[in-house]
Amino acid sequence: MSVRIERVDLPGIGTRHDVLTESGRRVGIVAHRTGERDLALFDIDDPDAASDSVALTDDEAAALANVLGASVMMGQLTGIREQAAGLFTEQLVLPAGSPYVGGVLGDTKARTRTLTSIVAIVRGTEVIPSPTPQTPLDAGDTVVAVGTRPGLDALAKLLTHGAG
Repeated sequence: MSVRIERVDLPGIGTRHDVLTESGRRVGIVAHRTGERDLALFDIDDPDAASDSVALTDDEAAALANVLGASVMMGQLTGIREQAAGLFTEQLVLPAGSPYVGGVLGDTKARTRTLTSIVAIVRGTEVIPSPTPQTPLDAGDTVVAVGTRPGLDALAKLLTHGAG
C-alpha cells in the first residue's frame, strides 16, 4: 500500500504536508512558523483552495494523532487475526490491584510466561505502540496483546494476580 504525501513550502507561513487519498481528496496539515497548526481539507477540483480549515491546539493535534494511530493499529491487528487461524487480539485493562501497577512492563515477563506479545498500551488518549520492557505500567492502562486464546487467558490472569 502506497500513500502519497506532498510537502509544500509556504513562504512566510510555514510548511504544509498533504496526504492524497485514494478517492482523490487532499487533506493537509499546515505547520506555522509560530508553532500553530491547522488541519485543512481541500476542494477536490482545486488542490490550492482549502474548502475548510480547523485550528488545532497542541493537545488536540496530539489526540488526533493518537486516535488515528490507534485506529490504524487496531485495523492491522484485526487483519492479522483474520489471516492467522488461532491468533487473537485482545484489550486487557490493568486493574488497580495488579502487582505490576507502578512497575514496568518487563516485570511481567509476559512473553515468556504466556507466549503472547504486548503490542501497545493505551493510557487515556495516549497510545504507546511497541512498548519496551522499560515502559511504566499504570492502573487503568489498556494492554493490547496478540496471542492464542490460552495465552491471552494466561496474560489476563498474570496481569490481575501476578505470577504464581
